[in-house]
Amino acid sequence: MRARLGILLSKQQVSLREIVLKHKPEAMLAASPKGTVPVLILPDASVIEESIEIMCWALMQYDPLNLLLSEAPQQEIAQALIHTNDHSFKPWLDKYKYADRHPGHSEQYYRQQAEVFIAQLESILTKHSQLMGDKVSIADYAIFPFIRQFASVDKAWFDASHYTHLKKWLKFHIESDAFTQIMKKYPTWLESGESFEFGANIAV
Repeated sequence: MRARLGILLSKQQVSLREIVLKHKPEAMLAASPKGTVPVLILPDASVIEESIEIMCWALMQYDPLNLLLSEAPQQEIAQALIHTNDHSFKPWLDKYKYADRHPGHSEQYYRQQAEVFIAQLESILTKHSQLMGDKVSIADYAIFPFIRQFASVDKAWFDASHYTHLKKWLKFHIESDAFTQIMKKYPTWLESGESFEFGANIAV
């Protein structure tokens, strides 16, 4: 999701090949032996394998909404939030999502550990509508897909939770045109043999 958001919002264009991880194409493994998605192959044949790096690469090509933020202090704060999301929150999120695979603790315990970051975001969002102010930034687009995952683990619990501002922020992003566009389904590459032009030709 993050890679597609970055490409879409920077108005880049790529040939998109939809794959199922249970059936990894040889061409994908040749480009990226670790076998995870996303994988972006650039015109010079270099490869970017991490979604946040793909976002940054795309926005460095063209950033019409100033999502990367022009002021150094704001850039540092946004980078710190994304780092916390990726390296502290996400490991707890993964255990919360698959608590049956991690019997050392209960699902509730894993959720409580993840809530440390959730509470931090809620506090930020009491001050303004987006994470870095009242305008969207890379922090919002890099983080909200993971908060969506968190919310979906136990939707009834999340809907009843006291994270009022976070829920409003998440709803804004889930209902956005950009999210609607990146969630479009494509036939898988191995089945269809087709790739699809994605990015600059899509209006948001």
